[in-house]
Amino acid sequence: MYVYDSYDQQIVDQRVVQFKEQTERFLAGQLAAEEFLPLRLQNGLYVQRHAPMLRIAVPYGLMTSTQLRKIADVSRRFDKGYVHFTTRQNIQLNWPALEDVPEILKELASVQMHAIQTSGNCIRNTTTDQFAGVIADEIEDPRPWCELIRQWSTLHPEFAFLPRKFKIAVNGSQSEDRAAIRFHDIGLQLVKNDEGKTGFKVYVGGGLGRTPLAGQEVRSYLEQEDLITYLEAILRVYNVHGRRDNKYKARIKILVKALGVDKFRELVDAQWQMIKDSPNRLTDEEINRVKSYFTAVDYQPLADETEKLASLRFENDPFDKWMTKNVQAHKEAGYAAVTLSVKKVGHPPGDATDTELEQIADLADQFSQGELRVSHQQNVVFSDVKQSDLFALWQALDALGFADPTVGTLNDVICCPGGDYCALANAKSIPIAEAIQTEFNDLDYLFDLGDLDLNISGCMNACGHHHIGHIGVLGVDKKGEEFYQVSLGGDSGVNAQVGKILGPSFKAEDMPGVIKKIIDVFVESRSEEEPFISVVNRLGLEPFKERVYAKAS
Repeated sequence: MYVYDSYDQQIVDQRVVQFKEQTERFLAGQLAAEEFLPLRLQNGLYVQRHAPMLRIAVPYGLMTSTQLRKIADVSRRFDKGYVHFTTRQNIQLNWPALEDVPEILKELASVQMHAIQTSGNCIRNTTTDQFAGVIADEIEDPRPWCELIRQWSTLHPEFAFLPRKFKIAVNGSQSEDRAAIRFHDIGLQLVKNDEGKTGFKVYVGGGLGRTPLAGQEVRSYLEQEDLITYLEAILRVYNVHGRRDNKYKARIKILVKALGVDKFRELVDAQWQMIKDSPNRLTDEEINRVKSYFTAVDYQPLADETEKLASLRFENDPFDKWMTKNVQAHKEAGYAAVTLSVKKVGHPPGDATDTELEQIADLADQFSQGELRVSHQQNVVFSDVKQSDLFALWQALDALGFADPTVGTLNDVICCPGGDYCALANAKSIPIAEAIQTEFNDLDYLFDLGDLDLNISGCMNACGHHHIGHIGVLGVDKKGEEFYQVSLGGDSGVNAQVGKILGPSFKAEDMPGVIKKIIDVFVESRSEEEPFISVVNRLGLEPFKERVYAKAS
């Protein structure tokens, strides 16, 4: 993984000192709240319902066990002893005191971590597939490209105050999109041209929130050397033409829709012609420099353990279920990638305590060469586990409660913190997730349902990505009461689409029953092993509406 050089460390250390002085001035009354607002936002600090929230950057979801132990220590000393894994592969503290934040940032800097540009109207953390670099169907490892974007965009003076926040995602897989690139301001898909050279297909104008839209293709093939200059051209067009008079219409998706993709492409190409041969054009030397940080770990020549594992799976049904749902094939023989489920029933999805973080760090050292990843599904991934260690790892995870074989199922709920924490939320998210998990806590039934994405957001900001869940749930306010709107058919993958609203919203206590009726229609209507999203696309909404809104006789 990428390791800071002296320049990186200097930037982070200077930012710590700078924000300490800014915070002290604000607390002393020398900075007004409106002056402090953009300063704290670009250092990852929000003011939430009960306390500040600090969002810590985890670039492209990759971190070390040492960094995770530091997060555990910080959460214990300066917070309430737990953290939240986000859908954008970051980590949040929900209860730090404002006066402690500079010291927290100093602690993070000691292990090459920070909170720079995790909020505010700037270029946010670039995200990618949680299995980047270890899956067999990759065109190329996308992480070096994420790192190049990080280095270019961090504290970029021209793009520090954009019309609104800006998110970029990169996908390297040929067959799947686990990075949801079509729902980012810019989505980059690695592709190869006819000569076999790697470049990028570029999508612009995706996003969720009040106006969910899938990104549109603006370039079918971009030379890799042109990546940064082309991104720069897109950002310049957005910076000039993006709305600043209305924050609800300020995202680039609104600009692309208003102009039309052809006109937008024309403006970008005109800007790009002026800067494409600038010093920001990538050289082979620079590309290879960054790629050198992402060389393969020290893989040992190992025999394939599939047959031995088959015997263990036959003898142990819980282990077999875990292998089916939580273990991903690896490009190297004798290895596997493992997803730790951070979705215990009765606990907020994506939350982990300081003790659990330290236990995960210990297991990463023992089983995954000291590295781990944060996934978009708010889980944790060990990317380089020996197949011969899988049974021992499963036993250790089972003892800690992280071996629930529910990854990809209805109970692998994506959920924002909602009204329990967030001042923007219209309704609570966590209790709805817990109620649905309890309703569908039969593993055999979950396995029979197959892959099914359930996403829950507490407001239209869509931090739970409800628009692109196969089943999406949105908290809404009705005259001071919490209700929940349901959508069906969202898809964050290669067949990107926004879900359609089923109809009028429901009370909280009705939600488990509503989801049960939706699932019943699916089970009754599917052909053998037909996935939920396929059934929804084939039937449309009407059969689900009829069941859900039918009056009891």
